[in-house]
Amino acid sequence: MGRTRALVGAFAVLGIVLSGCAEFPDEHNRPFAEQPSLAPQAGPQPSFESEAPPSEAPGEAKPQPPAQPVGCEDPDPAVITTCLDPVGAIAVLPDGQSALVGERSTGRVLRVKKGAKPVELAQIPVDSSNGGGLTGLALSPTYHEDELFYAYVTTGSDNRVVRVASGDSPKPVLTGIPKGSTGNAGALLDDGKGALLVATGNAGDPAGSANPSTLSGKLLRIDGFGKPAEGNPQRDSPVVTSGLNEPTGICGTAALSTFWVTDRNSGKDSLYQVKFGEPLGNPAWTWSDRPGVSGCAADPSTVIVALRDASALYTLHPAPDGSFTGQPTKVLENRYGRFATAALAPDGMVWLGTTNRDGGRPVPSDDRVLRLEPPTGGTAGKD
Repeated sequence: MGRTRALVGAFAVLGIVLSGCAEFPDEHNRPFAEQPSLAPQAGPQPSFESEAPPSEAPGEAKPQPPAQPVGCEDPDPAVITTCLDPVGAIAVLPDGQSALVGERSTGRVLRVKKGAKPVELAQIPVDSSNGGGLTGLALSPTYHEDELFYAYVTTGSDNRVVRVASGDSPKPVLTGIPKGSTGNAGALLDDGKGALLVATGNAGDPAGSANPSTLSGKLLRIDGFGKPAEGNPQRDSPVVTSGLNEPTGICGTAALSTFWVTDRNSGKDSLYQVKFGEPLGNPAWTWSDRPGVSGCAADPSTVIVALRDASALYTLHPAPDGSFTGQPTKVLENRYGRFATAALAPDGMVWLGTTNRDGGRPVPSDDRVLRLEPPTGGTAGKD
């Protein structure tokens, strides 16, 4: 029954992709296989030993529970790798079939691929207290030539961006980002134009976000040496906007210069559309129930926001004016637990990392990295 529903869902998604106007990878270039999907679906149902099982109608087949992981072996086809420490960041490699994964509390960076044993590329010393650790990864713009990558990490004295070559010690690129009792997490993204976007936390000082003399609470745009990137609004400044609190993800469409940042503060969780050189302004979307927004992934038609505390994903559909069409859809609720990060692959697949061993209810194979089809389709009335 579970496999039949999955196949029906897969053909439904395929039909939408073929009929819609959004651009997604050519399905004919993929081998025929059942693909995991982000389409809305029921999550695992709770059971109570004191309750009697529901009666079955004559001739009705008893529903089969989904296969459960045994140790680090996970039968879910969406699972790429298992038994990690809580995931802090993901950067998908150009082949779309493998990715770099950073563990927040250990500082390990692993190259992972379905069916292969993870390969440790580096272990960066980090301080994971107060929300810090390894919280951002991005590939070098010339990764296909140099295989360099960047990481956003918390050390004993500051938050910083480092550059790493496989098998080599990390080299500091941008140091002195303030560290505090909170607001130490950050995020990275290659902007598609040879520069690196860096979202920094406010280090527990909200006033610092508006202070132009500090790097805290900012979105920065730097080159590979940590200097202000060419084309910044101010030639001598890496700052492209200010006012962040606890940023947890950057995503966007480089070709359209459209970028989004997820952020948390004391009153609400928010998603901002960033315009370089302009104030951060009002959020494009807010969550007053504070579901724990984490990473995000985006293409021109969809923004996917990972939720840590709500153990789900939200999908939103942006309009050209920066608003959203339709109502956001919550998917995968309680299916894989707490999501920590999200990334869009070159082939259009969405990669996700979990953080269930850090305050959640882990299964034996946690923490995990997943690869799924993106959601597609229509929208509903605005909330």
